[in-house]
Amino acid sequence: MSGTLGHRKICVVDDSTDDGLGLASSVRKTLGAMADSACNIAVRGGDSDFEAVVTQIMSAGPDAVFFAGGAPTAAPLARQLRDGGFGGAFVSVNGPRAGEFVDHAGNAARDAVLSCPCAPAPPEGVEEYTNIFGTAPGPYAVEGYDLGTILLKGIDSGAITRPALLDYVRNYDGQGIGRRYRWTADGELESPPIRNYHVQ
Repeated sequence: MSGTLGHRKICVVDDSTDDGLGLASSVRKTLGAMADSACNIAVRGGDSDFEAVVTQIMSAGPDAVFFAGGAPTAAPLARQLRDGGFGGAFVSVNGPRAGEFVDHAGNAARDAVLSCPCAPAPPEGVEEYTNIFGTAPGPYAVEGYDLGTILLKGIDSGAITRPALLDYVRNYDGQGIGRRYRWTADGELESPPIRNYHVQ
């Protein structure tokens, strides 16, 4: 938001869930003074009336609103912000459910930026997946395929007990469809990519 998009004043709104609160806290900490304390707002997941929130945000006049929460709450918030005259950027973590967000937000979804640590499936993968399962691959299908493949490679290498397979994964370093997979000593993926999707 600050680096690529150049925003300097950002309202951070969360949906009061554990995930939303955790993400909002991290974003506020990362943004520092750019997270405007006048519009650090908590709503409830499932809320649909954001008149007071829109008034507070419009009064603060931010460059962007970052929403940490689910698509069912993000969509009406984005719609009511646009209806209320907000012209800044709407940024959220709803990349995995972008279709649902766009369907419910309608024209208010235009120009939203949605992030996701998930990779898009390659065209040939989409076709093959759809032919087998009768539906297009969803979010994290690529990562699920890659991780399943890593486990099968481990079993093929002779790691057939849980400790052996854990050791294999801890020391794994290889390219999958979606990314390179290598883990830190505490079990976190090294440099997990975050992909941002711009709604047209």
